[in-house]
Amino acid sequence: MIDISPELITILMMGGLLVTVMLGFPLAFPIGTVALVVGYLAFGPSVFHLIYQQLFALLHNYVLLALPLFVFMGVVLEYSGIADRMYDALYLLLSGLRGGLAIITVLLGTILAACVGVITASITMLSALSLKAMVSRGYDKSLAAGAICAGGSLGILIPPSVMLVIYGPMARISVGKLFFGAMIPGLLLAILYTIYIVVRCHTKPELAPTVPVEERSVPMRHKMKLLFTSLLPPVAIILSVLGTIFAGIAPPTEAAAVGAFAALVLTASYRRLTWPVMKNILRRSLVISSMVMFIGATSVAFTGVFLKGGGGEVVQNAVLAAPGGRWGIFFVVMFIYFILGFFIEWLGIFFIMVPILAPLAPMLGFDPVWFGIMICVNLQMSFLTPPYAFAIFVLRGVAPPEVGLTSAHIIRGVLPYIFIIMFAMLLMVIFPSIITWLPGMMIR
Repeated sequence: MIDISPELITILMMGGLLVTVMLGFPLAFPIGTVALVVGYLAFGPSVFHLIYQQLFALLHNYVLLALPLFVFMGVVLEYSGIADRMYDALYLLLSGLRGGLAIITVLLGTILAACVGVITASITMLSALSLKAMVSRGYDKSLAAGAICAGGSLGILIPPSVMLVIYGPMARISVGKLFFGAMIPGLLLAILYTIYIVVRCHTKPELAPTVPVEERSVPMRHKMKLLFTSLLPPVAIILSVLGTIFAGIAPPTEAAAVGAFAALVLTASYRRLTWPVMKNILRRSLVISSMVMFIGATSVAFTGVFLKGGGGEVVQNAVLAAPGGRWGIFFVVMFIYFILGFFIEWLGIFFIMVPILAPLAPMLGFDPVWFGIMICVNLQMSFLTPPYAFAIFVLRGVAPPEVGLTSAHIIRGVLPYIFIIMFAMLLMVIFPSIITWLPGMMIR
């Protein structure tokens, strides 16, 4: 054991984490290694008991049972074919608008967000359905890529969201309240994205030619019938999950089980639920859930050592010393999350920073649900801001080679959406009821 001051522990652990992550190691390994090395130096063999206690608490957190269930539900719906049906219906209805295919992409991403909630799945489906369709009709590649990344990233915010399921237990806030606190902000972002596309395409028509009339010359009655039949299943899935939570019938964990069962029934009714598909669903669900829990396990070990060593108090005191009163402190907290989003996956940020910074909300007089949703909206930008930019990497990986999409196209496409998210956050600061109104209507 070595006598290490809290300030030095803060520097060693935060600095060591950033350096090792930037060297390219998978997130879980730097977090766990830094926790073990610094913890052993500071506390000796007793660090193993400390880490065991943290892991025990994580594995026995009942709310986190919703995580694999929501992941399973999202993967099942990915195989169900509902995205194809919704895209066909929206295509017939909106493709005649200037920039209509990009608008369809954002709208479909919004609907998928309320069903799938897994970024990789949402962006993969949107890319498969709309990227080639947009580029082949003369759409600007950056415009197309930006719509896919922004629309696909909504899945991490709009409930049922894995991000909110994890934030709730970390901050000791009701996941149900977080779900309904995120609903309007998620829809607000979708509306702002759509407005941006409409304005951009009308000021520069060459970016998005209209789809020829012969491709969409279908009677309106048929269009509405197709739209209704394609939207009914996802609406039923959403209501089966969020409706039970909002009405106070079931907490998120049980609601996740209901949603997973409903997704299975829907996929089976479409005759997509074969045994090979089921094996792939189970395998992907296991891989995604295990990855999240592995990062969570190493992160809570890191947080346990960091807090025991006094690092939490050092960070909190530094933040509380910011000028400008509580709004100055709020800005510093948002800035910390924004900067970390450039380099670290949101999972690591949550597990490490939320136990340290979430307690500041009641101390500063902020509503904890509002404070938490602001953090989650903030981290929407982490999917779009290089060098990490998970959404960019996913789209670059799944884009068909013949489309000729480059990383430069994607980065140019996502930049406007970063500023749109900042504008949305400003609106939520000015009008906090955007977040707090719906949770206040919940039946307890």
